[in-house]
Amino acid sequence: MQYSAVDMKAVVCHGPKDYRLQTIRCPQAGRNELVIRIGACGICASDCKCHSGAAMFWGGDGQDSWVKPPVVAGHEFFGYVAALGEGAAEHFGVQQGDRVIAEQIVPCEACLFCKTGKYWMCEVHNIFGFQREVADGGMAEYMRLPSNAVVHKIPMDMPLEDAAIIEPLSCAIHTVNRGDIQLDDVVVIAGAGPLGLMMTQVAKLKTPKKLVVVDLVPERLALAREFGADVVIDPTKEDALAVIKGLTGGYGCDVYIETTGVPAGVTQGLQLIRRLGRFVEFSVFGKETSADWSIIGDRKELDVRGAHLGPYCYPVAIDLLARGLVTSKGIVTHSFPLEKWEEAFALANSVASIKVLLKPAVNDC
Repeated sequence: MQYSAVDMKAVVCHGPKDYRLQTIRCPQAGRNELVIRIGACGICASDCKCHSGAAMFWGGDGQDSWVKPPVVAGHEFFGYVAALGEGAAEHFGVQQGDRVIAEQIVPCEACLFCKTGKYWMCEVHNIFGFQREVADGGMAEYMRLPSNAVVHKIPMDMPLEDAAIIEPLSCAIHTVNRGDIQLDDVVVIAGAGPLGLMMTQVAKLKTPKKLVVVDLVPERLALAREFGADVVIDPTKEDALAVIKGLTGGYGCDVYIETTGVPAGVTQGLQLIRRLGRFVEFSVFGKETSADWSIIGDRKELDVRGAHLGPYCYPVAIDLLARGLVTSKGIVTHSFPLEKWEEAFALANSVASIKVLLKPAVNDC
């Protein structure tokens, strides 16, 4: 498909609960920039929380809004190079038609974190789909990648569904790596949504002593078993603490990875983890979460680690998918055209789906 400067369809965020399908101008590639034709864009839990008006996105209590509307939503995208600005082929090492993905953060390249290789913690922190200072997001037919985007090539023969989960899989890999899993560890992953199921696959590759997944949805727990979980727990039907203590001689798990996005996932973890354990927090919460901090310090001396984005993990994610060591099968459950974005968001924000994709009509891959 030949790229030309015409109008396109896009899902534009104007504010909380104010997203609109609009016709806007196609982006143009400046020097060292790309325009890509979107192959697919996943709907993330953070997209749903941003749409619903969660305070962490829109501010409150004197804080400025992190989201800067109007902006085309979407950060879980991949696409095909449709246009190259002057110097872009050499700058990114890509050609017309190449299948590519850009990391969700666009580093400023000037702050302390960017200059010391910790670009994912960039102080400016522009992320596709939330602020348009750098570029719009991927819930559109086309998208511009600025010169400071971090771009990776994707094999042309990779299934579309696999290519569509590279971004969340990279986050999953980074999170699991933060857990520093050892061969004799009992690992608990709380939450078997898209990220939790990808973390399950990645954690299994670390070959821990026992891998446990906790969730409330039977179908998701069954899928976690398929992906390598040794034990699955529905805490509404089983005593999770009793199960974990039974697996660990009464001590508790060595590593607890929280990816539920609900406060109970945090307090549950502080209960299940052993003294001197490693607690990894990944979730984006829709509201403030409280816990008894004396457990972290006085009672258990825990090592609490955050996990943010997927730095240096995109090549690893692409390789794992290409080798068939991780899969999107069972995780990508639904896809919709842009025109049905409202139905897609509603489904993505329910337990009736796992990962929902938006696929623009111009997609012919």
